[in-house]
Amino acid sequence: MEYDFKEIERKWQQRWAEAGTYHVEIDASRPKYYVLDMFPYPSGAGLHVGHPLGYIASDIYSRYKRQKGFNVLHPMGYDAFGLPAEQYAIQTGQHPAVTTEQNIKRYREQLDKIGFSFDWDREVRTCDPGYYRWTQWAFEQMYGHYYDTAADRAKPIAELEAHFAQRGTEGLHAACGKELHFTAAEWAAYSDKERADVLMNYRLAFQADTMVNWCEGLGTVLANDEVKDGLSVRGGFPVEQKRMRQWLLRVTAYAERLLQGLDGLAWSESLKEIQRNWIGKSTGATMFFPIKGFAAAGEGAKLLEIFTTRADTVFGVTFMVLAPEHPLIGEITAPAQREAVEAYLAETKKRSERERMADTKRVSGVFTGAYAINPFNGVEIPIWVSDYVLAGYGTGAIMAVPAHDSRDWAFARHFDLPIVPIIECDVSEGSYDAKEGRLINSDFLTGLDVKEAIPAMFAEIERRGIGHKKVNYRLRDAIFSRQRYWGEPFPVSYTADGIPVLLPESELPLLLPEVQDFTPTADGRPPLARVDGWGYETSTMPGFAGSSAYYLRYMDPKNDTALVSKTANDYWRNVDLYVGGIEHATGHLIYSRFWNKFLYDLGYVCEDEPFQKLVNQGMIQGRSNFVYRIKGTNRFVSFNLKDQYDTQEIHVDVNIVKNDVLDLDAFRAWRPEFKDAEFILEPDGRYVCGWAVEKMSKSMYNVVNPDFIVDNYGADTLRMYEMFLGPIEQSKPWDTNGIDGVHKFLKRLWRLVENVGDTPATDAELKVLHKTIKKVSDDIENFSFNTAVSAFMICLNELYDSKTTARLVLEPLVALVAPFAPHIAEELWHGALGHPETESVCDAPYPVCDERYLTESSFEYPVSFNGKTRFKRTFDLSMTPSQITEAIAADEQTAKYTDGRAIKKVIVVPGKIINIVC
Repeated sequence: MEYDFKEIERKWQQRWAEAGTYHVEIDASRPKYYVLDMFPYPSGAGLHVGHPLGYIASDIYSRYKRQKGFNVLHPMGYDAFGLPAEQYAIQTGQHPAVTTEQNIKRYREQLDKIGFSFDWDREVRTCDPGYYRWTQWAFEQMYGHYYDTAADRAKPIAELEAHFAQRGTEGLHAACGKELHFTAAEWAAYSDKERADVLMNYRLAFQADTMVNWCEGLGTVLANDEVKDGLSVRGGFPVEQKRMRQWLLRVTAYAERLLQGLDGLAWSESLKEIQRNWIGKSTGATMFFPIKGFAAAGEGAKLLEIFTTRADTVFGVTFMVLAPEHPLIGEITAPAQREAVEAYLAETKKRSERERMADTKRVSGVFTGAYAINPFNGVEIPIWVSDYVLAGYGTGAIMAVPAHDSRDWAFARHFDLPIVPIIECDVSEGSYDAKEGRLINSDFLTGLDVKEAIPAMFAEIERRGIGHKKVNYRLRDAIFSRQRYWGEPFPVSYTADGIPVLLPESELPLLLPEVQDFTPTADGRPPLARVDGWGYETSTMPGFAGSSAYYLRYMDPKNDTALVSKTANDYWRNVDLYVGGIEHATGHLIYSRFWNKFLYDLGYVCEDEPFQKLVNQGMIQGRSNFVYRIKGTNRFVSFNLKDQYDTQEIHVDVNIVKNDVLDLDAFRAWRPEFKDAEFILEPDGRYVCGWAVEKMSKSMYNVVNPDFIVDNYGADTLRMYEMFLGPIEQSKPWDTNGIDGVHKFLKRLWRLVENVGDTPATDAELKVLHKTIKKVSDDIENFSFNTAVSAFMICLNELYDSKTTARLVLEPLVALVAPFAPHIAEELWHGALGHPETESVCDAPYPVCDERYLTESSFEYPVSFNGKTRFKRTFDLSMTPSQITEAIAADEQTAKYTDGRAIKKVIVVPGKIINIVC
């Protein structure tokens, strides 16, 4: 019987589904193991061959742990809300619910074809009201709590109100937006609106005015990675920095716990370091600089607040710099400088924070005409504005010490500002990083070493009452609202004076209303603002809202009374293995950890961390193509002419490009926005595209469909080949050159096992088997799946050479290969090996390595003559060097290579080499 992979895979996928093979329930008699994949966003393009890489790895591990006796939870669902579906709806007129349903159906078909062991009874979709009810519930819980920094956990907002009623802010330890000071009597006198505003300053889900990436063309706020060159990645619309009223989550309250929690996680050190840098803990001082022309204290005072880790450098400050978004700019700018300042601010709005952070060489700024007063020596310090200072880090203002900071030095040189060293050094060609040395030009600090000066200055700042020591974090609170339709509705209405009112928990979920028009309103408000009778918040929640706690819902997806029951959570606890891309290191993984820690504080979950072990799969790369749009137009210029114009680089579908030449008609038909596109062509009339090897991604339009591989080679071939491409953590280009070798391996395995019999196994065959069991088992535990596939191939070659038919060898081999190639393994398990269909190979005990067969009893020695290897001979390892010398001297091959010459010496290194000197 031939290996008919199409029939075999279709048959077993259907039977597994009918039998509920992968359905799992709580089973206290077995240890649990929870394997999770970062769930996909279901786009219309479907899966490409890069998507299954991590899924296959986690599936192999899931099947392996199941065969080892674990009760394995391995669920899957869809991250189904988001801007791409909404934009597609705007372009096509189809409701995003319709297109999302179609896309999910397409994804499910593709996933099923690859044979994953997902428990589909636990499927979740973030756009399902039964699911987002619990996202809304979690938001309400965060709104109803604050963070007690003394207790180091979240507490009900009612306790905060009680504290205010008894003591005002005296003795308060709470994470907040800004420090407030009032008495119990003042609290009692506040209006309802004033009390609501105070509480908003402490809530874990809160509203505030914040700077955002606002895209007028899309009518929504964009994340930094959705903006490139001041334009939206989707559509190429202008993006500007804009101050807007937004919902936020006070993630910063958990900064220290997020930092400390990393120590106990089985994550790669590189990933932990990314999170540590993103959280960005630093110890320094908050200092206040009076502004010239304003009172130093009391009524009319204006103090410029800065945070610095190097307060000891204050005597080297020669200018101050404000972020363009700093609220004091409008108040302190001198009339003569106002026009220049406003022009600079308008220009800066076009650049995202990410672009400003990345562009370290560009120097720009404008003088406000205002001066700060150095509180230590009374020196007047000019106040500038520059986009290299960010509003969200520290206070949005810095004291610039150009002698000892590279960006300050570049700024000072560009604008001809003084550079005053506070450590002996040459700053004519650049700044000196003053982490060590003795201070000069520093008043009472002069002569001290840097390590002595830093704590001395902290103490002096507090003694003089001009600041205080402080721990700061780079981490920012998460903007939690988007001005779009396709997202979770906020269960919030407002009183006449703007006080938020939450929908009672018993009335959740608040359903997203049906609308026909998904575009923003004429005045820039979100689409929900035009819905008649919609009396709730018109913004919706962002994409990360639905993905922040989905791992908990998988534990108990049908529960109508809780996000997850105590019974389910106590059993499954947290994720033992999480597989996904490293691009989520500073977004999803931070937010999920925050979300989980909050629920832990409230007693809803039993583990403080959600993901115990995490493996980042690398990318399967594709070859991308680019077109070049002249900014502000719908004209596209060919690659060799692009430098003559101001262009925006845009990915184009590789399927409408051949040998880097664009099909112009296909491009116009590709997307509605390009139907009237014009082209500036090469002299020969072609439009040449740019290209690059990069991540295979739908957004880069360089995808290869896995269905082609499955249809032509089978799912088991795809599974093993993707693992064979290279280490799971590394990126690698897609290349089908080696796929035939993997497919031939499966066909040879089929032929070998088809001839199984009851013949006894030889020691050599058992040695091959148990060596492979050990190698593959170790490789699975270490996620070295590529070398495991290689071990299978070596094993099969050796067993083929021995023409084994022994069941004692072939049955364990089929069970061993089952996690990698489950379809062929299941067919051989029942067909050739004769197991009843009630005994799935998925539950076959994982083969155990017998160490006896790994002990070598003999060694194949290379035999050299005067250092040159001529032939090999096998001798028992128990033989002495003299016995081996005697045997090799009598060998007929030895006579051949000595050619009548006398043997002077035979050197035997046991277990390594024989060298004959003649």
